[in-house]
Amino acid sequence: MPLLHTCPLCEALCGIEIDHDSNGRLTVRGDPQDPLSRGHICPKAAALPDLQDDPDRVRAPLRRQGSGWISVSWDSAMTQLAERIHRAQRDFGQNALGVYIGSPNVHHYDNLLALLVMGRVFQTHNRFSASSVDQLPQLFSQWAMLGNQSLFPVPDLDRTDHLLILGANPAVSNGSIMTAPGVMKRLAAIRSRGGCVVVVDPRRTRTAQAADRHVPLRPGTDPLLLLAMVHVIFAEGRVDDGAWRSFCDGLDRLEAAAAPWTPQRVATLTGIAPDQIRRLAVELVDAPRAALYCRVGSCTQRFGGLSTWLALALNIITGNLDRPGGMMFTTPAADMPALAARFGWLGHTGAWRSRAAGLPEFGDELPACAMASELELPGEDQVKVLLTVAGNPVLSTPNGTRLARALDGLDFMASLDLYINETSSHANLILPPPPPLSRDHYGLVFHTLAVHNTARYTKAPLERPPRTRREWDVLLDLGARLLRHRGGVVNSAQSVAMTKLRGAGPARVLDMALRVGPHALSLSRLQATPHGVDLGPLSPCLPGRLPRGRIDLAPDLLVGDLRRLKVAVDDGSLAPTDRLLLVGRRDLRSNNSWMHNSARLMKGRSRCTLLVNPQDARAMGLVEGGLAWVRSAVGQVQVPVQVDPDIMPGVVSLPHGFGHGREGSRQSVAAAHAGVSANDLTDPAVVDELTGNAVFNGVPVTVQAVEIQPASRDEA
Repeated sequence: MPLLHTCPLCEALCGIEIDHDSNGRLTVRGDPQDPLSRGHICPKAAALPDLQDDPDRVRAPLRRQGSGWISVSWDSAMTQLAERIHRAQRDFGQNALGVYIGSPNVHHYDNLLALLVMGRVFQTHNRFSASSVDQLPQLFSQWAMLGNQSLFPVPDLDRTDHLLILGANPAVSNGSIMTAPGVMKRLAAIRSRGGCVVVVDPRRTRTAQAADRHVPLRPGTDPLLLLAMVHVIFAEGRVDDGAWRSFCDGLDRLEAAAAPWTPQRVATLTGIAPDQIRRLAVELVDAPRAALYCRVGSCTQRFGGLSTWLALALNIITGNLDRPGGMMFTTPAADMPALAARFGWLGHTGAWRSRAAGLPEFGDELPACAMASELELPGEDQVKVLLTVAGNPVLSTPNGTRLARALDGLDFMASLDLYINETSSHANLILPPPPPLSRDHYGLVFHTLAVHNTARYTKAPLERPPRTRREWDVLLDLGARLLRHRGGVVNSAQSVAMTKLRGAGPARVLDMALRVGPHALSLSRLQATPHGVDLGPLSPCLPGRLPRGRIDLAPDLLVGDLRRLKVAVDDGSLAPTDRLLLVGRRDLRSNNSWMHNSARLMKGRSRCTLLVNPQDARAMGLVEGGLAWVRSAVGQVQVPVQVDPDIMPGVVSLPHGFGHGREGSRQSVAAAHAGVSANDLTDPAVVDELTGNAVFNGVPVTVQAVEIQPASRDEA
């Protein structure tokens, strides 16, 4: 009998079956009985054995010794880590500790639960995560409009008649903040039932190629397009007259905010003709059931907060929020939005700011863009000790070269990670968790983002390697040690409680969340149905799930940020220029930086190339396969050219997550396909000032054939 599990490598939650082939090697295939994925998997799931058996994987705690590493016991490593954190916070203040939480944590429910517990124990303002790399504007908008940052609307793909996709490429991401396994079949089903799929993107992506229509958009101008669409809806009297009006405030303010932004005014800036802008808007109203899905490309730009606000507002005023076929909310078995409301984790901003850039915290985290400066800037609250948990910010945050230098200036650093990668190579301690097939799985977050309500819990199909520990155990052990160091009756009691919680294990906590959830499930029931439980389609739930009982269509912070947009339009900084604009891209066989050590995923042609439109290539003397220098305000890289008519003129594209040639990293496959890091070109000083999110799209660059020596940094 095959072993059942759930792929933990992206948001799709694909059910998998694991078996051994005739040579005894692990094989992975889709589970046809999974009610959500229905047998679908992508190449990443098939490569799970590569991560499980990777000879480069860290197999025991490592301590730096000179230029190398030695294996140490867990007790020795944890004793040193707790002592160094305690000493730094005692001598320099609580904020001397910095914590970075990487994106893989969201795939493991036990990590998330442990980190929730540890938030109070760390007692530091210098907390960072991958959220401010790609989704902080969405969290911000949901907090400001809906009152709960965790209340994510997702497209009801299986019932919609019209899907407008802005800044997303689900064909390769399998959905982002949209758990949609087999998404291409779902998009094809929209078209087969007479519906329409439209993609707005600077590049004719794989998703756009399968759509009914592709509309090219100049990078960084998403809010201008969305404002003009809102303008059209109001100017033509097309605002939906549905029940949403009874629990929405600010309709008049939204109309006034959009009034100056006509399609004619934004056409040159966006690259989209006025009649096309009008068509995009009225199609959302005219379709029986429609959804506007706005994601990473719109978040990671100078006005990401405005983009996500206006996208949600458009779904509301066209009558497409919280109705079948529109943008809807899940009813997950372990209801994270409801728990967030119950415990007050709704979101907040501006309680403190980063010292150097003055960027506001959101939800107790500072933007990742501020991390390097918080490590570098001397004085009170400087980070002295850093803990990274399943993260590689040297490759995933702006100006990774600068961050790498800042890491070397720390007093101490520890990483919970499977690999010695571009970030953990700077650490003093590396603590290894189990590989993916040696850990239980429940999609705590992704069941909250799914296009259909399901629940699935799977036990680890393979034994945990002997010298690895779950992050749950590592973090709670660390918490208990820190509390003992701090002493006192209260801390001693908390330490005992944390030790008991660690002993109980994350499954007990998950079981409690399931039992109090809307479906009153239990862990035992899920274990008795290992293929998963079908909990039905998405269903309307507003205003009941709104903490305030109302939606604010025009929050003050977001309306106020329109002044910044107007300045950018008036001063010409959003106007077309001779400089090229750099955007990122994703690949189906990749997931950020942490899937590049799999030989089966990295085989074939190089995917770390610079996409250039033929018109631009001719103007710059670039040829297919030739090398080019790409230079920005903060760095330069040399990369092979790929001439591609599917990217619009004036735009070039580099993939995210490469740059594995850095000294100290020990990932042999990744090093053989090193590529360059797009984040050596992104500037941490250029952010969405409203939210603090990093800006990876619309980065001005110059490109030269490699035969032409690039200018010095001083001349850039």
